[in-house]
Amino acid sequence: MTRILLVDDEAPIRRAVRRFLEHHDFEVDVAEDLAAARALAAAMPYDLRLVDLRLPDGEGIELLPECSGTPTVIMTSYASVPSAVNAMKEGAADYIAKPFDHDALLLTLRAALRARAEHERRPSGAPSTPEPAASSPGLGMVGDSTAMQQLRDQIQRVAATQSTVLLRGESGTGKELAARALHELSPRAGGPFVAVNCATIPEGLVEAELFGHAQGAYTGAVKARTGLIQSAHGGTLFLDEIGELAPAAQARLLRVLQDGEIRPVGANENLKVDVRLLAATHRDLEGMIAEQAFRADLYYRLRVLELSIPPLRVRREDILPLAHHFLQGLAGPGATPRFTPAAQAALKAQEWPGNVRELANAVERGWVLSPDGHIEPEHMGLETGRPEGSDDVPNPAFPTRRPPGNSSLNAYFRQFVQENQDRMTETELARALGISRKTLWERRQRENLPRPRT
Repeated sequence: MTRILLVDDEAPIRRAVRRFLEHHDFEVDVAEDLAAARALAAAMPYDLRLVDLRLPDGEGIELLPECSGTPTVIMTSYASVPSAVNAMKEGAADYIAKPFDHDALLLTLRAALRARAEHERRPSGAPSTPEPAASSPGLGMVGDSTAMQQLRDQIQRVAATQSTVLLRGESGTGKELAARALHELSPRAGGPFVAVNCATIPEGLVEAELFGHAQGAYTGAVKARTGLIQSAHGGTLFLDEIGELAPAAQARLLRVLQDGEIRPVGANENLKVDVRLLAATHRDLEGMIAEQAFRADLYYRLRVLELSIPPLRVRREDILPLAHHFLQGLAGPGATPRFTPAAQAALKAQEWPGNVRELANAVERGWVLSPDGHIEPEHMGLETGRPEGSDDVPNPAFPTRRPPGNSSLNAYFRQFVQENQDRMTETELARALGISRKTLWERRQRENLPRPRT
């Protein structure tokens, strides 16, 4: 069994990640700081270390030279691009920013373990040409809907190429998970996978972060620094939210795609880079081109191949399998939590505008708030009418109505509240909807539906 050392100073994160990894057949030891991690590492060998960047007694990268033969994945809640680059330069196998998707974490760890195994199998002095990853039917993506089957098939075929890929989809659909799957199934799987959210980098620092800078390039540049593109040499660079990239950086990125070269800020010479670029966006790039907010030539370079990640509402048959997947990952082996019939009906009836990310958050909320492992709709913050077969006798003064036809619960909630709030108190509205006053208030805030002042 693969043994992992997890180092994080936040107890809830240690518990959640440990349960998830143990559910996937890893053996996990935990430490809350560098001192405890060093004590465990001295007593027992580990196959991989998953280490938080910021710890109470130092930085996680301090562990990198102490066990150079053990791959280390760095976690950071600061989503810090410079710290991620520095960690890769110091010898980290990969990095992942909190809050992270559990499936993305699993792909990252397995990639690091596979790269280590390939390195150990390679004869001394042999060239380090990465081998293609073995085919994985699931690719870390749950769901057997037609849309997901088609997406997995497309990823399998596209991954083997060196072409640039543009991933389109709404927020929360899993674009980064698809990008990691493309990397894992490609001949570059043994190389680095560097993920960058372009929206999180200040506009004035975009070029220095992506392309690096020479010593003295600007005030404060006391030493030369490697950029993210160069850090991904031999592997894959994933640029999320590409539509947020500043115009100047768009022009320089175009040169990378055309010539395979970068020039660090303040440098006099170009550097050759071997990087496969994956980009993702939820923005309307075509509309941005019409408004001259995005370069048309860069768009066509990025859109050599295009994959569309389907929103959750068009693959509703995947909602319950995904919910059970997230719940089991939170509960860990041996636990038997379950969704009640009312909860399953509420899950299927939701529109999920936040897609898979919103669903995962709702399931986690339900797991935390359910006292006995039997998750009800209110534990997840979902509203529903009185379930069929309930033994409670409804109060005839406050009849519980059901959504007409195929109306969503969201639309029904808005309609019912707007029609009845003038003649009902908040307590009466909540009782009629079968929810608590607190849930009614929270839902009003989410739906931007405040009670009119009288």
